[in-house]
Amino acid sequence: MAAITSADRHDGTRSVAAPSEWQALLRARGYRLTPQRQLVLEAVARLGHATPEAVAGEVHRTATAVNISTVYRTLDLLEELGLVTHAHLRHGAPTYHAAGEHQHVHLVCGGCEAVIEVEPEVLADLVATLRDAHGFTVDVHHVALAGRCADCTAAGRG
Repeated sequence: MAAITSADRHDGTRSVAAPSEWQALLRARGYRLTPQRQLVLEAVARLGHATPEAVAGEVHRTATAVNISTVYRTLDLLEELGLVTHAHLRHGAPTYHAAGEHQHVHLVCGGCEAVIEVEPEVLADLVATLRDAHGFTVDVHHVALAGRCADCTAAGRG
């Protein structure tokens, strides 16, 4: 499945795929790349892990007329089309990121709220055990593990 791509740059921001690529992907599925969709896609790719509210805030920097319900509807559509994906990193709203990013498991620090991305292979033994013992298939790309990062553990925070 084709997806938008974004990559971390050395300055901490994310590069995003060209709108022409998004337009081709949307058209192939029978949709247009509207200005609102483009703004939401760009915001998700720029922000990395972002709640719908954060995406709306980023969109409002350029287009104040785009309301939160439009952002939610657009995120739902973009996820259905495979352009973005979400995980539940904390209580409340899901966190979205570009589907073209490398697949990863989220480690969420309860002390400083940092989100650390690790390769899905770190859960390979657990995934195999659950499959063998229970016939259960884990979607590790939606996994978020709560705990403490090394800095917070060392500092006794959280």
